[in-house]
Amino acid sequence: MQYSWRLIPQKIASGTYNKPVSSFYVENFGCRATQADGAAIERQLADKGLVRSDDASAAEVVVLNTCTVTASADQDARATIRRIHRQNPEARILVTGCYAQRAPDEIAALPGVSLVVGNSHKHQLAELAMPMRDSFVPLAAIADAQGAPAMVGDIFAHTELLAAPVFDSDHEKTRPNLKVQDGCNNRCSFCIIPFVRGRSRSLKLDEVIGNVDRLVANGYREIVLSGINLGRWGREFGSETRYRFVDLLRQILDRTSVAKLRISSVEPMDWSDDLISLVASSGRICRHAHVPLQSGSDRILRKMHRKYRPWHYEDRITKIRAAMPAAAIGADVMVGFPGETDEDFEQTRAFIERLPFTYLHVFTYSSRPGTPSAEMVDQVPVHTARERNRVLRELAAAKKLKFQQQFVGSRLEAITLTHEANGRTEALTDNYQKLWIEGAHAPNQSLVAEITGIEGEALVGHL
Repeated sequence: MQYSWRLIPQKIASGTYNKPVSSFYVENFGCRATQADGAAIERQLADKGLVRSDDASAAEVVVLNTCTVTASADQDARATIRRIHRQNPEARILVTGCYAQRAPDEIAALPGVSLVVGNSHKHQLAELAMPMRDSFVPLAAIADAQGAPAMVGDIFAHTELLAAPVFDSDHEKTRPNLKVQDGCNNRCSFCIIPFVRGRSRSLKLDEVIGNVDRLVANGYREIVLSGINLGRWGREFGSETRYRFVDLLRQILDRTSVAKLRISSVEPMDWSDDLISLVASSGRICRHAHVPLQSGSDRILRKMHRKYRPWHYEDRITKIRAAMPAAAIGADVMVGFPGETDEDFEQTRAFIERLPFTYLHVFTYSSRPGTPSAEMVDQVPVHTARERNRVLRELAAAKKLKFQQQFVGSRLEAITLTHEANGRTEALTDNYQKLWIEGAHAPNQSLVAEITGIEGEALVGHL
């Protein structure tokens, strides 16, 4: 892999890198894949003898694992860098992740940043964080240049898949998230992700099985499989294996004793009849399908370079619902894409209203430098996009309530989480509904609860 150090002018203390390192703190921004990367970074640093700190203000090395999917994500990262530098000016702030891959110079220019490591070299971050290692930039070079180094290479030459199981919140003892795929070969016109995460690549089957076995041995009952483009798992392995995502699921079910698998987001074209049938027929896969939509307008989908048409999408959702009447079905939807007219939006709204969604993740379009959509004319005014966002969120809330009402008086499988409040324990149902169960219950317990009502956006019930 070809790469080079780039020393970007910035005033830093020349003695900083001679200080012995003993503690670290990792903060993650964005999606489950980023969180999985962060868990792997924590493991790398711990293997080097560093001790995890629970507070960035007390750590000597602070790693910020960034997202860049929207302008807001970039702003959040910059604000966090400034806050940590203000609270802990002696800390070495190492910035990695998708924002670091996209705009290393921009980040390196911020006061307090000691090192920028792109996704291309994230797997080497622990080595780079150790000042006395041969692989680290020489101390004299830092002092002479008085700049923060950045290490960013060609992401499309990157073949590493960095991942470790990660939990819903820091060290939560339930529902670990296991990343089995990274990168994306699609080229949606609005999306920067392929350019900061590279080509699609998969965790080898035996590695997946080994990770699942270790999690099961440690007592975990539900494992969430995730990836940037999860449904493409195994496609790059070649014609000899002909593995597909559904094959991975079958292998996990056959070769491990995991009680429950939950599938995160899978693109509509990857919800094959075979996959739908397996999820519907297996009692060990959660009744939950997250199927990104983005728009219900065919014209906008084409401008987005999405690989399906509305009628293709509707066919998949209809089949999922027919196979699993009680399943949660969710989607990502984008409003305010360049050129989206009132008619386009109404097509999306009507499409969503017609289909049996139980929740939506609604995003307002954010222009990303380097993407085709950033150069498109007819950018939608912010106030218009925000209003469209509100309309869809209200529609989603109504659909969610209607879905939940059918379960009052019935019994649902659930797994207990760690939060307790007002004499109740938080749980998550098999079909992805938040549930408050009467009484105190240990986390990571599989149970069946009788649903007695709805409070806010959550079900309530008892054993």
